[in-house]
Amino acid sequence: MVVYDCTTTRGLLDGVAAAVVAARSGKLVVLPTDTVYGVGCDAFDHGAVRALLAAKGRGPQMPPPVLIGSIDTLDGLARDVPDYARELAARYWPGPLTLVLLAHPSLQWDLGETNGTVALRVPADDVASGVLGQVGPMAVTSANVTGHPAATTVQEALDQLGDSVAVYLDAGPSRGGAASTILDCTGPEPVLLRAGAIPAEDLVNQPDAP
Repeated sequence: MVVYDCTTTRGLLDGVAAAVVAARSGKLVVLPTDTVYGVGCDAFDHGAVRALLAAKGRGPQMPPPVLIGSIDTLDGLARDVPDYARELAARYWPGPLTLVLLAHPSLQWDLGETNGTVALRVPADDVASGVLGQVGPMAVTSANVTGHPAATTVQEALDQLGDSVAVYLDAGPSRGGAASTILDCTGPEPVLLRAGAIPAEDLVNQPDAP
């Protein structure tokens, strides 16, 4: 387990490189996002996803969201994306909005009991983007043990997750502090699943939504 100080140029370069190697090797990484710190792994590595759920103290009935580096990846992972979901993604990504969409059934991943869906988000964080740009889609959830407060510093994540994580990227206290807002976009209209950083009324009642 290694902690990298990403507030320095050398620490950032070394940390992102180490995180990429770790993720590609099936290990867990703690990284900053624009909400709270997240713990993640390569979304297509089945063993790593199981390790991620175990570190969180969760079972497959609580599958992790997937962070992507760009909206351009959306159609590679989700199918039958409604127009209103595309408008929300264009408006709020990168940002603290998670969209639950229908997943392509051909994808070779096992995130848990997803019922054929995937929760996608593009974080507005340079460190996270640097890792995602090289690893690709990552299964990422808040860096805490289930039932405990979300980590807003690397130390809080380290205290809870310890040696279950190979690389910790420390970018200082979280800028956001509130979790992302989650919308179910699998139906004809968006449905709020979790209130978060973006007010629900700005999303569900937006003028462009049906």
